Order: sequence, then structure tokens, then C-alpha cells
Amino acid sequence: MAKKKVKKTKAKDKAKAKDKAKSGNKRTLKLIAKTPKVSTKPWGKDGKALDGVKILDFTHVQSGPTCTQLLAWFGADVIKVERPGTGDITRGQLQDVPNADSLYFTMLNHNKRSITLDSKSKEGMKVLERLVKTCDVLVENFAPGALDRMGLTWERIHALNPRMIVASVKGFGPGPYEDCKVYENVAQCAGGSASTTGFHDGIPLVTGAQIGDSGTGLHLALGIVSALYQRKRTGRGQRVLCAMQDGVLNLCRVKLRDQQRLSHGPLKEYTQFGQGIPFGEATPRAGNDSGGGQPGVILKCKGWETDPNAYIYFITQAPVWEKICDLIGQPDWKTHPDYAKPPARLPRLTEIFGRIEQWTMTKTKFEVMNECNAFDIPVGPILSMKEIAEDPALRATGTVVEVDHPARGKYLSVGNPIKLSDSITEVERSPLLGEHTDEILTKVLKFTPREVAEIKASGATGQAPKAPAPQARAAE
Repeated sequence: MAKKKVKKTKAKDKAKAKDKAKSGNKRTLKLIAKTPKVSTKPWGKDGKALDGVKILDFTHVQSGPTCTQLLAWFGADVIKVERPGTGDITRGQLQDVPNADSLYFTMLNHNKRSITLDSKSKEGMKVLERLVKTCDVLVENFAPGALDRMGLTWERIHALNPRMIVASVKGFGPGPYEDCKVYENVAQCAGGSASTTGFHDGIPLVTGAQIGDSGTGLHLALGIVSALYQRKRTGRGQRVLCAMQDGVLNLCRVKLRDQQRLSHGPLKEYTQFGQGIPFGEATPRAGNDSGGGQPGVILKCKGWETDPNAYIYFITQAPVWEKICDLIGQPDWKTHPDYAKPPARLPRLTEIFGRIEQWTMTKTKFEVMNECNAFDIPVGPILSMKEIAEDPALRATGTVVEVDHPARGKYLSVGNPIKLSDSITEVERSPLLGEHTDEILTKVLKFTPREVAEIKASGATGQAPKAPAPQARAAE
């Protein structure tokens, strides 16, 4: 009897194993079926990275539009919702051509479609809710609480479309300042950038690079793409938040590093160390010091007296120190105990860079760059915006592009800074205000001609057509 039971048990185990194997095979086959086939089309000819993704763009000014423009460059269909009559406030700011959208607007809103919509009206809200149901991502950089006041709470959005990703730029994250309004320079100051920019004996400075607005927009774009990727696994949307203070701080992380190093002694790579200037309790302003382990500063080049950009950034990298000594005519420094080793050079950086500058002042910044690059000495010319605009290499790579606009003509813009080998970026002009309203209502949202007529008549997409004045009745 015992033997029979053992045999039966073994038979059952074998049957279970077979069933399990079959089940596993089915799951494997399902996964294989879901795996996209490798494209047979040539590189760049099989669509763009974000083809099929629809973005509901509730952004304005710079931080939000930076994010949605980047997504549009990668192929997302970005539908920009604007206020009838005025649109994005930057359309009229810093205008240089009469009766044309400003460069402020055009350079931040390429590759998008524009619909004008009054979200406060009944018909406008009807359109808006259809957009929420249709799109994958809603991006906004309104003041805190504005989206909720529109009736688009997270709960409402999620009820309309559980797969919707809601991405927001705010000035500050949760905390005592979360309701404060923030602009570029405010973010730079609150994020630690201004306190560490400038010279140690001068006032804090903001940088010309828009690290608060555009920097946060770039962070938000990464968050959106990550949320889209996770949605493939979960099927759910989620909220994505980027605070401008947080974005600036992330870009200033090396200064937070130095704050902690400061508690263990002076920051020897800062030129003030060699000048005998004591350090305080906080990370100081470093002037043009490198901020890394390799000392560097900006030095004058030939023509600096009349050209404000005749300068070069020069780094005294340890592996090429002997080559630097030969180049500037100071071969004795290669073996001199005061200069041969990096620790010995740190207190003497001002003297060292002064000697290097004597050499750079005899040459143009491009001559310095060519001679240094031959020996792998890291240098960088201070390029003006004029020089960058005229750089043929930047034109060739699409980093600087020429765009034709129906109202303002041809203008230069920054192209996609991120290059993918199989997703080609084509920079298209920014939309005119409400240019795609009809197209979006009919082709994207699938409203019937009658519904479109009702929406327009209500004034939800702009000024409602005025009824003709009543005709005077003829005298009988």
C-alpha cells in the first residue's frame, strides 16, 4: 500500500510540474508577443522616441514650456492650452518685431499645437475634461492651488483618466514657503546658487544661465519620462513635482559638498586660501575658481582691452602640469619643490595663474585653445552669444537652428541639446495663438460639427460671434 501511495504521489508531482511548465511557457509566449519587433527601417525613419504620447500643456513663461518643448522635440504631441485673446503672457513680452510673437515665446514653444480655451465656461470645461481623458500627461506651472481652483484636483483628474500623469513645477516643495510665488532669480537665491557665485569680497550674484526656470523644466521632463516608463508596468498615472529650489540645489550640489568639507578645514583649492584670507562658516563665493579638484580660472587673452570676451578658462590639471610648464616657458617649475606637486602649488595659485596669463595675453583665445589642445591641456574660450550664433559646427549639429515664422520671418533658436541616434529632432516653429483650435476639437477630441459649433458659439474658444443687429421694421 505504501508503494502505491508513493507512486500516486510521484504521478501527481509530475502532472503538477507539467502544468507549471505549460503555464510558464504560456507566460513566456505572452511576454514574447508583447515584445516589440526590431525595426527594419533605416535609422531615424521609424518615428520619434515619444511618438503617440499626448501632452496637455498648461504651462507659461519659461520653466513649464522648457519641459514641454523638450518632450515635443522627442515626438510628443503637445497641445498648449491658452487663454483666448492673450495666450501665454510671453507672446507679448520683450517684443522686438511689431505684431509678432516675441522671441521669448517662440524659442520656448517649438513643435506644439495651440488651442484657445476659457476653462471657466461650461463648454470650456467640457473641452478640457475631454482633453484630460484623451491625453497622457498634464503639465502645469501655475501658482500653488490654481489647478484645484479650476476644478482639476488630482482626484478629479484621476477619476477622468486613471492613467494620467500630472506634472507640476512649483517654486518650493512642501514646507513653510510652498505657497510663495517664485521666479528665476528667486530660485537661484533660495537654491544656494547666488550665495556661492561672485567673488569672496563682493555681493552675491545670479548667473545668466537660467538654472531656476529652464533647469527645473529639464528635471521635470526626466520625471515625466520616468513616470511614463513606470506606467507601462503599473497601468497607473501619478503626480510628478519639481520645485525650483530643489532643481537649483541639485545643480549646486558641489557647493553643498564644500560646505561639509569646510568643517574639516580650509578649502585649499579656493584661491583665497593662497591669499591668506580666512574662511567663514559657509561655503564662500569662489569667483572663477574651478569648483573641482583641478584648479582653474579665467585669464586675459590678446585683445582683452577692447573685447570683453577675449578671455579663456585655463585648468592646471596635474597630469599635464609639465606640459604647461614647457608651454609657458617655465621648465624649472617641473622639478622645483614649490611647484612640482599639486599640494605645493595650492598656496601659490595666484602667482601661477599670473605667470600663465602673461603667456595667454600674447595670443588670441583661439590660438591658446589650439596650442593647449595639442597637449591635452583643458581650456575653454569665453564665447559670446554672437560667436555662438555664428558657429558653423553648432549649426551643423542642430544645436543652433534657423526657424522661419510667418509673422516675424527667420530667427535663430536653440535646438534639441540631447541627440538620439534613432530619433531625429526637427525643430518646427511655435504656434500662432489658437492656430490649431479647430484641428484639436475635430481630429483629436472627435467632437461632431454640431458640437464644435456649439462650443464656438458659447465663446469657450474665444470671442463668441456677435448676433447681427436687429433690422428696423419697415413702416407700414
